[in-house]
Amino acid sequence: MHPLKTWPLQAVQRVTGVFTDIDDTLTTDGAITPDALAALHALKAAGLAVVAITGRPVGWSAPFAQSWPVDAIVAENGAVLLQVSNKKGLCGSKDGGQTLSKTYQQDAPTRRANFARMKQVAQRVQREVPGAVLAQDSAGRETDIAVDHSEFTTLPAEGIAQVVAIMHSEGMHATVSSIHINGWFGAHNKLEGARWAVRTLYGRDMDAERDAWVYVGDSTNDQLMFEAFPHSVGVANVRRFQAQLAHLPRYITDAERGAGFAEVAHAVLAARSVRTP
Repeated sequence: MHPLKTWPLQAVQRVTGVFTDIDDTLTTDGAITPDALAALHALKAAGLAVVAITGRPVGWSAPFAQSWPVDAIVAENGAVLLQVSNKKGLCGSKDGGQTLSKTYQQDAPTRRANFARMKQVAQRVQREVPGAVLAQDSAGRETDIAVDHSEFTTLPAEGIAQVVAIMHSEGMHATVSSIHINGWFGAHNKLEGARWAVRTLYGRDMDAERDAWVYVGDSTNDQLMFEAFPHSVGVANVRRFQAQLAHLPRYITDAERGAGFAEVAHAVLAARSVRTP
C-alpha cells in the first residue's frame, strides 16, 4: 500500500467517478462525519459520479440514499440498488418530489425462497457458534443475513471463522466486513453490484472505464474491489485487516474512516483544478 500522496497526478485526473464503502469508510463510530459528508457534497458539485456500495441492509440504507449527495446506494453486498429521483425536490409532493426506487438482482420468487433458507442458516449459526448473534439491523435485510462481530458485540476470530464455514457449508457466499459477517445465496457481490450500478445509472460498461473510477474501502469484504480497480484506496484503518487481505488497496490514506475518505475526495478535486500540458 502506497501513501495516497504518491498517487500520480495524471492518473487522478482521469477519475470521474467514486465508489465507496460506508461503514468505517464514510462513517466514524457509526455516523457519517461532517468532513466526509462535505466531501460527498464537493464531489457531486464538481460533477463526479458517486455510488456507495455496502453490506448494510435495504432498510438501513434507504434514508441515506435519500439524504446523502450520492447517485445511488448498492445495499446488501450488490443485491439491491437504491436510487432517488428529483433530489432537489418538486412542488406539489409531500416528500419534496423524491421517489426512492429499489431494484433487485434477483426476482421476487427467488428472494422469497432464499429468505426461508437463510432463516434456517441463521438459526443454525446461533445454535452452533457460542456468542453468535444476528446484527441489530437484521429487520431491514431482504436478501442476506448478518452476524455481528464488532458493532454491538464481540465475536472472537475463531467464532467468525466458524460462522463463515457454516455459511459456506450451506452453499452461501460469505464476507466479513469491519462489523458484520454477511451471508447470501446468489452470484452477486460488491464488484457485480458496481457493474450493475454503472449499467443502470449511466448506461455504460464499467469494465471499459475502470481507470476512470476510484474505490475507497476499509476491510476484507472490499478485496474484490481493491483487486479490480487500478485506483483503489484504503482508509488508514484498513491496516486492522492487512494480514487477512489477499488483495491490498494500492494506496492508503493518512487518516482513518471519514477523515480518510475526505483525503481521497480532496486529492481527486485538487487534481481536477491542476492543468497539465
